[in-house]
Amino acid sequence: MVDKVLGKMETLRGFICIPAKSRHELIGDMPTPFRTLLNGNPARVDRYGRVWSPYLKNRFTVGSWVKISKTENGFYVDLAENQDKGAAIRLLKEESILTNEKLETREKYSGEVSDRDVYGHVSEMQINNKLYFNVGSIYIYNDNFLETDTIEDDSIDLVVTSPPYNVDIKYENYDDTIPYDKYLEFTRKWLTKCYSLVKHDGRLCLNIPLDKFKGGHQSVYADLTTIAKNIGWKYHSTIIWNEQNISRRTAWGSWLSASAPFVIAPVEVIVVLYKKNWQKKSGSRKSDITRDEFINWTNGVWSFSGESKNKIGHPTPFPVELPKRCIKLFSFVGDAVLDPFLGSGTTLIACLECNRVGIGVEINKNYCDLAKKRLERHGEIYQQKLGEFIQ
Repeated sequence: MVDKVLGKMETLRGFICIPAKSRHELIGDMPTPFRTLLNGNPARVDRYGRVWSPYLKNRFTVGSWVKISKTENGFYVDLAENQDKGAAIRLLKEESILTNEKLETREKYSGEVSDRDVYGHVSEMQINNKLYFNVGSIYIYNDNFLETDTIEDDSIDLVVTSPPYNVDIKYENYDDTIPYDKYLEFTRKWLTKCYSLVKHDGRLCLNIPLDKFKGGHQSVYADLTTIAKNIGWKYHSTIIWNEQNISRRTAWGSWLSASAPFVIAPVEVIVVLYKKNWQKKSGSRKSDITRDEFINWTNGVWSFSGESKNKIGHPTPFPVELPKRCIKLFSFVGDAVLDPFLGSGTTLIACLECNRVGIGVEINKNYCDLAKKRLERHGEIYQQKLGEFIQ
């Protein structure tokens, strides 16, 4: 039997992180991940020693002292008989030191542990050191999306993202000029990962260019949509986004001649895809979209201005209006929304405004910091809405 104090992330997301010193006792030599039972309910153990189950979500309060034991069919968890807060603090302090190798972690918890430490960010650090920022139901992970293991399979309601375009845009640590076949292979990998993360009635809103001309003419929209369908995504519709602020054209090909004219469509598209079932039955089933919004946004041509890269400080920002429309139109209040290429954090700002759980993954630490600062500034402007997320 193993003692464990539950942190905020564990109670919110429905898992228990088994202390490293006790994993052999409970998990043994079983190869992870594997399916199991927890208190007779379906569960899964991942390779980090975390036991995941819908049964756990909001079942215990933050700081609960529980006992975990091994059963014939899996595991059993229950509250310890004596909920001694002082003992719980000491136990959590011990686990923090034993499960974190960094010197600053040891120093931080070598003295008195405050209630805020116990009920705030300790569990987040224990569970995943890739968590860069969290406020309420908004999470930023500084990680490579293709390699991250921070998100449970079949847990996401909606993916809203704008991936790298491969048109020679100057990102800090991404080569946006790779050969087109390599770009398509990269696309296949991340779309496959998204497919495993979304629920059966989960959706994907993919903002991409219609086509590209730098480095050779390519039908980006057609190619990426085909890849998605081959993976298993089902096609629903395409929204045309008229940015209205395209710069004046200077490339015409053959001027006033039929020999080799360039035809350029100054729009982007949002491809709407889904996993298994288009009708959404999971979640709160509470919509927050107004009558006028629904009428206007179900018209498949959206006209609003793009965002200034100089103003935001990122080479390819999209305006909050884009993810906001996707979120309100294709998800319920409280649903989990993922952006695997978070960039400047716009999708999470929309999640904050729309009362969704927002999860962003960004490989570049500077962009994570930019997203964090934008969320904080946005929170200052919308104090009331931000306050709903801060305990």
